[in-house]
Amino acid sequence: MPPSVSFSPPVLSAPPLLAVIVVAYKSFDEIGACIRPLPRFIDGRTVEVVVVDNSLDSDGTGAVVRDGFPWVDYVVPKENLGFGRANNLGFERTTGECVLFLNPDTVCTVEALSHCVARVQAEADLGLISPRLVMADGQMDLACRRSIPTLWDGFCRASGLAARFSKQAWAAGYNLTHLPVGGAYEVGAIKGVFMLGRRAVFEAVAERAADGRAQVFDERFFMYGDDLDLCIRVARAGWRVVYDGRQQITHLKGLSVAKNREAMAAAIFDANRDVYLKHFNPHGSGWTKWKWTLAFGAWKQVAKWRAWRRGYRQVRPL
Repeated sequence: MPPSVSFSPPVLSAPPLLAVIVVAYKSFDEIGACIRPLPRFIDGRTVEVVVVDNSLDSDGTGAVVRDGFPWVDYVVPKENLGFGRANNLGFERTTGECVLFLNPDTVCTVEALSHCVARVQAEADLGLISPRLVMADGQMDLACRRSIPTLWDGFCRASGLAARFSKQAWAAGYNLTHLPVGGAYEVGAIKGVFMLGRRAVFEAVAERAADGRAQVFDERFFMYGDDLDLCIRVARAGWRVVYDGRQQITHLKGLSVAKNREAMAAAIFDANRDVYLKHFNPHGSGWTKWKWTLAFGAWKQVAKWRAWRRGYRQVRPL
């Protein structure tokens, strides 16, 4: 049975059950809708929320948080830290048994939140979980369940074969569109929009970093790639990465990206290339580096060409 959820104070005080970390960037329009549905307490235990504002409170996000949600820990760093560093800062400021890394352009439901908390509490081998992400137009955000793509998966996605044969496993490996939307199963990766797990898992993964960087998110990734990197690290440490389509939340996809779409779209390809060079070329092989650099460079160019053919002025993020 899912934990009970309440917006009222608990009868007994106890350590926080859940920490929600939101990295904001020019999030004035969406931050209120993101925080408002979050319960204050689950099973009589506190839900703590931290907002790290990478836009340095330049657009009024801080006023929305301070005036509407005074219980939220609102943090303005000295500079734009990027996604990974800002999430690490939020992680350090919290103590919750479970931790949710949540994008500001989301609208959660208490049902989805309590369901995911219950699963990570009950299943010792579950490392990360995400519900189904549904965009404002009702379509599923396909990136909420992904494989760790092979070259073939990337080719199928870039060429359009994945879209044309979306129900065929041989073509749909990237976004796993051949699997049931409403199912629950292990996947290669979930999206940084919603990543929930136990604090103990994140701490253990951070300590296992091969390069000695005891960080939940690898801070060498400024934006993009860090969620894929974390999924790979969690899986290699022995925990499952899970998609649970029985619950869903809304993802108002691309609101932050839209402020600087051209640079962000290009950054996605480059960041994912760097993830592959980190994990699949740890010894710096010249051939392997050339292979992944060429593959992601070609993928980027094909994506630009397909966007041009469709009449898009800019490449859409993946």
